[in-house]
Amino acid sequence: MRPIEVTAAAPADMDALVRLCLGARAESAVGSQVCTDDAGTLAQQLGALTAAPGGTVLVARAEGDVVGLLLGRVLGPNPFTDEVSLAVEAVYVDPVHRRRGVGHALMLGATVAAEAAGAGHVYASPIPGARGMQRFFVQLGFTPAASHRVSTTAALHRRLVAEPTTGQARRGTARHLEDLIARRRQSRLATGDRAVVAPTVKDQGRRASISTHVRRAVQIRREAESSTTIS
Repeated sequence: MRPIEVTAAAPADMDALVRLCLGARAESAVGSQVCTDDAGTLAQQLGALTAAPGGTVLVARAEGDVVGLLLGRVLGPNPFTDEVSLAVEAVYVDPVHRRRGVGHALMLGATVAAEAAGAGHVYASPIPGARGMQRFFVQLGFTPAASHRVSTTAALHRRLVAEPTTGQARRGTARHLEDLIARRRQSRLATGDRAVVAPTVKDQGRRASISTHVRRAVQIRREAESSTTIS
């Protein structure tokens, strides 16, 4: 089986994203609060998220097929806080591909996006009625924060790279981290986000440091490749 790959979503992934979102809607006890059931409208809304400043849409692929998604957004600073944070609004994995490390791979991609944006915390808002996702975030160390859950980016990253997910998920995520960061930076530059400047030598060194850190974690945990996770 080929590694799980996590990348920023591309236009060609839209049909798969819509399919997964509709699957999440059908699975939730409060489906109408998850998303619309009109595929065309949903595609437009997803497109708007990818175009919004800070919009983060990640996809996980297994054997070339999109099997999971993560929707999020980088927020701040603003008049109320000087902190930058990443809000994870939805994580969903196709039922057939659960317990194979896909959810962990998506969250690891999210922490890399958070670190690239300088976000100190990651907030999560589980899909309404998705008890499995509530447990997933609790097991990752998220704690209650109003109607959300929160973890520091550093603590979440440490837990994700230390826990034994499948080796395929870790290798695929590591290989695509630099691509994810590059896509994120290009997207924010294209939208004129003034919080982002052109890459400097320091920026490039930080990207290399993140990639090296994850690759080292992958090597350390390689012996645990047969382990499974909840999503």
